[in-house]
Amino acid sequence: MERDFSKRKVRWGESIIEGLLFLAAVAAVAIVVGIVYVVISESSKFFAQISVIEFLTSTTWTPLFDNPSYGIAPLLTGTFMSTLVALSVAVPLGLLVAIYLSEFANTRTRETIKPTLELLAAVPTVVYGYFALLFVTPLLQRLIPGLPGFNLLSAGMVMGLMIIPYIASLSEDAMRAVPRSMREGSFAMGATRLETAFRVVVPAAISGVVGAIILGMSRAIGETMIVVVAAGTQPQMVVSPTQQGATVTSFIAQVALGDVAFGTLEYNSIFAAGLALLVLTLMFNFVAFYLQRRFREAY
Repeated sequence: MERDFSKRKVRWGESIIEGLLFLAAVAAVAIVVGIVYVVISESSKFFAQISVIEFLTSTTWTPLFDNPSYGIAPLLTGTFMSTLVALSVAVPLGLLVAIYLSEFANTRTRETIKPTLELLAAVPTVVYGYFALLFVTPLLQRLIPGLPGFNLLSAGMVMGLMIIPYIASLSEDAMRAVPRSMREGSFAMGATRLETAFRVVVPAAISGVVGAIILGMSRAIGETMIVVVAAGTQPQMVVSPTQQGATVTSFIAQVALGDVAFGTLEYNSIFAAGLALLVLTLMFNFVAFYLQRRFREAY
């Protein structure tokens, strides 16, 4: 009897834990659905007055002016440019750090560097923003005469430093998951540790590396405070990172913290911009899933 009672007690405990886990999963899905619903419902009020064609094709974004124009292109070009600069900094540095931690560092070094590196992700982004404005920008102005005080180059470079922990940590985990037998086979063929790292380990872990890069890119696309502080808030078509410019997130922050009346077209424009950002991020995630599956099948 006591044994049967203890078994039933264990089953009840397992059922309760399974129920809690199920509720947590449902809550996560419900939150995502709620966010999508709010963004789409509020954006529909905007698109009821502004055509989607004008929103996508116009090259002027001045919703707060007397003669407003609602072309999202300037915000998208600023977002793409800052993200491109961030990735050009974060991808090579993050992958090199991941390769070193995975293939060359001893256990003590790895246990010291990796937690320290991940602390960068805990630094408030507004601190990164002022670091870009007060340190990186003056430094770049010495190298690039005529560089404006607000520019996408310094903001993007600091964003790249911010997302290095995401790319380095996830890539290092993917590389360490590569079977040891593949490394030993490479060594048996006469390859050096460096050749093994670049020709065997990285290709075998490429699906995880791609996922890490896409995650870092999504983080850079959604960054707000760094671009607000260091890149400026003037929407314009951007063709060079040395220009100042606004991103989608910086515009949302500018309007949300301003004196725009609730329910107006200007207020609803932030939801339209947020919808564009949401669709853009989803597209990148779909591309990441496709690339991960393709590379996983290849290896």
